[in-house]
Amino acid sequence: MTQTAIQPTTLYEIDYLLWTEEIIAQLKARDFEHLDVENLIEEIADLGRSQKRELRQRLATLLEHLLKRIYVGMPQEYNGWERTIREQRRQIRFEIKASPSLKSIWEQSFDLAWEFALETVRDDYAEFNFPDLWPWESDIDTVLTVNFWEIQ
Repeated sequence: MTQTAIQPTTLYEIDYLLWTEEIIAQLKARDFEHLDVENLIEEIADLGRSQKRELRQRLATLLEHLLKRIYVGMPQEYNGWERTIREQRRQIRFEIKASPSLKSIWEQSFDLAWEFALETVRDDYAEFNFPDLWPWESDIDTVLTVNFWEIQ
């Protein structure tokens, strides 16, 4: 049995960069009649999902390194973990400043990021004990400023 390959039929499927350039030109010219509205809607929705995903990923990395710095007794690694903590905090602040509405999904993002971070550190450092729940406040300001290892 021979399968027929489905050939791309729209510029969006054939050449994404060219499609974006044409969409920009059409918008600038206010040529709304010829806009590829369906794909444009999908791309704009994807931008929002991408920002949320970026926040969750950076938060998971931050929490993972906070957990390691707080609970893993490997002083030779502290400097590297602290650098990663600072960088993730900086990037999260940057993302929130660029899109303040990300604050509205902080709690939901924190919970999901915590699950992933905890799973990762438990897999990587099975000999250390990590708490099932984040033991401190989880609001944005606290998570992005407090050096938790100093308050142990």
